[in-house]
Amino acid sequence: MKILIGADLVATKSNYALFERGDILNLCGEDLIKLMQQADYRIFNLEVPLTDVTAPIPKCGPNLIAPISTINGMSSMKVDFLTLANNHILDQGEQGLQSTIFELEKNGIAYAGVGDDLNQAAKPHIETVGNKKIGIYCCAEHEFSIATQKSCGANPFDPLVSLDHISSLKSQTDYVIVLFHAGKEHYRYPTPNLQKTCRKIAEKGADLVICQHSHCIGCEEKYQSSTIVYGQGNFLFDLSSNEFWNTSLLILLEDNNQISYIPIIKNGNAVRLAKGVQATEILEAFKNRSTEILQPEIIEQKYKQFASEFLADYLLNLRGTKMGLFFRVINKLSRQKYKNIYIDRKYNKKAKLAIENIIGCEAHRELLLHALRSKNN
Repeated sequence: MKILIGADLVATKSNYALFERGDILNLCGEDLIKLMQQADYRIFNLEVPLTDVTAPIPKCGPNLIAPISTINGMSSMKVDFLTLANNHILDQGEQGLQSTIFELEKNGIAYAGVGDDLNQAAKPHIETVGNKKIGIYCCAEHEFSIATQKSCGANPFDPLVSLDHISSLKSQTDYVIVLFHAGKEHYRYPTPNLQKTCRKIAEKGADLVICQHSHCIGCEEKYQSSTIVYGQGNFLFDLSSNEFWNTSLLILLEDNNQISYIPIIKNGNAVRLAKGVQATEILEAFKNRSTEILQPEIIEQKYKQFASEFLADYLLNLRGTKMGLFFRVINKLSRQKYKNIYIDRKYNKKAKLAIENIIGCEAHRELLLHALRSKNN
């Protein structure tokens, strides 16, 4: 049994033509194609709706779209399964999701993590690979793509129900993979809450938990009898020149639950198998971070430092104002102390405490979210 798991698979304008022609030689290169062909089952995250109709929903961040014809590239890669539980699958509304589902079914590509409502979106996929029955559960953090009781979208992670879903799936299968679209972009470590959540997912029956939202390689944790991967990086997603997007890992699951990691690198608008020194450096950095998080308090310390860099940005957004010229200049200079001086002039201690209470208290946060969603809808 060989199951190959990659992360974000997204056709973008720079390589639409390659996808449309099914030109995987230029998209992936000979060595990577050979590796994928040797696998018995290939899993990826499709983080873009496949549609020829542009109908962007209101949201924060970009509304992704790829032509229906780009499915040819995925078929040529012999993709077997796609998770659709992510923050972009509803970018072009219900029609974009339905178009995507239609094309996947027409091309014989299995999927999970979406549906016409919450109940359908939560359904897992079960596949027999070799002599093992594999259960795949797909879920995402709450952003703009989430399904509701009355509307289509992605399956949200909800500890009050998702953990029961995972436990039930474990009772039906030999091995459970949870693909969790979660974590902070461009952060290579688990947040304290993400670690607690993934550990609980493992306790409920997941043998392998993979977080795929960060667009960068993170680290691995062995927890009880399970493996948790906090950040896999992209597979093929040519949207950013950010250094975090240049490397990624493929995860290979083999007999006896053996897990290994295969480094890949961005190559212009394509991807290639990493080799030599480059491959060694990627794996060593991954291993070092995985060792690092074993130290007591390291996750709290890392996250505290990371969070402090975003306070000014979040406070400005909560204030309802766009970033002014002065703040953009300060932001470009990357001098945190100047950012803090600017923010301290805008917010006194009492104002910051009020914001902390609204966001930190479950009752206040729930009320705020419902009020905002009601207003926006």
